[in-house]
Amino acid sequence: MLDTSARLLRLLSLLQTPRAWPGSELAERLGVSGRTIRNDIDRLRELGYPVDATRGTTGGYRLGAGAAMPPLLLDDEEAVAVTIALRIAAQGAVPGTAETSLQALAKVEQVLPSRLRRRVRTLQAYTVAVPADRPAPAVSADVLTTLVSACRDQERLRFDYLDHAGQPSRRIVEPYRAVNWGQRWYLVAWDVEREDWRTFRVDRIRPRMPNGPRFAPREPPGGDIAAYVSRRVSGAAWRYHARVTVHAPAAAVVEQINPAVGTVEAIDADTCVLVTGADTVETLALHLGMLDFDFEVTEPAELVSHLRRLADRYGRATPPVR
Repeated sequence: MLDTSARLLRLLSLLQTPRAWPGSELAERLGVSGRTIRNDIDRLRELGYPVDATRGTTGGYRLGAGAAMPPLLLDDEEAVAVTIALRIAAQGAVPGTAETSLQALAKVEQVLPSRLRRRVRTLQAYTVAVPADRPAPAVSADVLTTLVSACRDQERLRFDYLDHAGQPSRRIVEPYRAVNWGQRWYLVAWDVEREDWRTFRVDRIRPRMPNGPRFAPREPPGGDIAAYVSRRVSGAAWRYHARVTVHAPAAAVVEQINPAVGTVEAIDADTCVLVTGADTVETLALHLGMLDFDFEVTEPAELVSHLRRLADRYGRATPPVR
């Protein structure tokens, strides 16, 4: 049987998992009686831990939210993961959070056991981040917090917005989710005036307060919100768009296509249409060649011409069959 202090720490660790623990299960885990568990719960409450208790078949004890953040108990892997995440955040992923991330990182690293500190420092010393090709757009932590709070509270948002051409507009939306993709943040929302789903760059949003009335949430577009954003963002950035008839089952083509570079629409059991695009026809031709399926392209004209040149070049590059 654990002594009282060790048992309280073990109990606290169990309660910090996101589930309710029946008293009988806690007693079995810790090898004590139900009365001892109730006494330990009272001790934790006296120390300021908000332990909630619910009745019923799905009830039990769980750690609730209090007025202040209680100390956390992390296992080895959790501690390393938190340290790495804080170090990444301290590099300025969201402006305004770097300093607080460094402060939190210092607190965590100070109490890490030597074996974990060695692992973390090894990761830091022997990993190198490649700088982005272009600087990340600045995203205000206050703006991001405003957006996700409106998503949570299901409140309409009003904001000024600059599109990719720098044209201003004023929007009224029902926000759904903020999505992080690489170095950019996007807001997925239902545009009230345009009566359709839209994706907005967060760094181009200037909220107007206060928020509007609450709204009833809609079904999200496409089911997979990350795939939806990747398709919309990629498609908006493409210079060349193509609808390609592929002579293969849609399921076989889907296995080779990332949602960020195209969508697949089945025609019949053996044929489908690939909707894709790229900044150059050379890139488009390369991706199509890698499919390893027969396909037909009718537009854009630039892509058709480039594929014909490639066909002639490849024909000249190989000896005739005898």
